[in-house]
Amino acid sequence: MLFVCRAVDEDAVRERIHARVPTPHGAVICRVGDQLLVHVPDDRSVAAEVLAESGLVQRTLADHSDAPLTDRAAAPLGSLVRLGGQATVGGVDFTLIAGPCAVESPEQMAASAELAKAGGAVALRGGAYKPRSSVYSFQGLGEEGLRIMAEAGKRSGLPVVTEVLEPATVDLVAEYADVLQVGTRNAQNFSLLKAVGRAGRPVVLKRGFGCTVGEWLQAAEYVLAAGNPDVVLCERGIRTFEPATRFTLDLGAVAVVKHRSHLPVIVDPSHGTGHRHLVKPMALAAAAVGADGLLVDIHPDPAAALCDADQALDRDRWFDLAGAVRDVLTGLGRGLTLPQGATEPQPETEPAGRAR
Repeated sequence: MLFVCRAVDEDAVRERIHARVPTPHGAVICRVGDQLLVHVPDDRSVAAEVLAESGLVQRTLADHSDAPLTDRAAAPLGSLVRLGGQATVGGVDFTLIAGPCAVESPEQMAASAELAKAGGAVALRGGAYKPRSSVYSFQGLGEEGLRIMAEAGKRSGLPVVTEVLEPATVDLVAEYADVLQVGTRNAQNFSLLKAVGRAGRPVVLKRGFGCTVGEWLQAAEYVLAAGNPDVVLCERGIRTFEPATRFTLDLGAVAVVKHRSHLPVIVDPSHGTGHRHLVKPMALAAAAVGADGLLVDIHPDPAAALCDADQALDRDRWFDLAGAVRDVLTGLGRGLTLPQGATEPQPETEPAGRAR
């Protein structure tokens, strides 16, 4: 059973439960916005009895999923996740996150940050640790890459999003990054999910390419159950029999998750398709289907990229995508997420024509 209390009563709720329940398994407590969610697996348990008698419960919800903390019924208006500074994901507006697949050099990251911001992105993505299918592929710069990315984020004013691969490096990555990303290959690495849940950073959780929607939400539940409500789900494509695209971008899953969960959902059309000419149409479709934002691979010189060059957008294609997304959002009565006090950015120089 899920008990919904006021967040301001968190100390009182914890005190009452901990006084009567000897183990942490009797209740899982997670603060979501101005609410405190308390999940008790057994509604006949001591924890349930304590809560029922406390007078602190606003409403109760019967369990009808394996991921009750993520359930839409717990927060019907949806969650708003703050990425860092004033950048947010969720709500009415649409969030752009952009950057190169991999951190390569200080110059490349500085140029990428400038490019991302000019196109309207409010967060900078990039990989310092790269999980690659081939052992011979570029694996990232490690901690040096984290330093480079953090400096680019600081200079541009953009919070940085980067992937963490294992529990042992969560604290290190969290020293440099504003947002931790769990990639598709680690979507069911439960030790890692627990660790990022305790790290005190927002989490972008990519869908495993072999995961059902239910398994994806259960993975998010691990992070919330560890005490971290700031989870952004990311649809990045699933593996099917179709070889024309790198993966099959499952935009139907976005609509399903928006119906089933209060967590915001963004889409990665770059990894989902693997081809730059497909990124824009799938980005527009993501906006139309109701996604909360995009995670886009851009690069100041895609031909020189050390990995995933085929899907990276150059300056013109990035500006073209951002402008087209704005057009779709306008038709839907939505806008782009912007830092507080900012006006909607315009590219410094518009491309002569929209790239095809």
